[in-house]
Amino acid sequence: MTHYLERKMEKLDIPPIPEFLDMIADTGAGLYGCKASCDLFELTEDDLIDPVKGIITVGEFYELAAGGQIIFT
Repeated sequence: MTHYLERKMEKLDIPPIPEFLDMIADTGAGLYGCKASCDLFELTEDDLIDPVKGIITVGEFYELAAGGQIIFT
């Protein structure tokens, strides 16, 4: 599945995930881990990449995004 997705992303001219996340972080956008997903997969902040600012709930996300443009949820 990983190789399949990599090929599809390449065909669509989407950068690899690590590069894409770096591009997003470089814009100053906030990157956060989803609390429910992290709990499901037993991940902590130590498991996430450096640009991730923390693990938050959906409610906390909407509070942070108030007045801003939400691109992905």
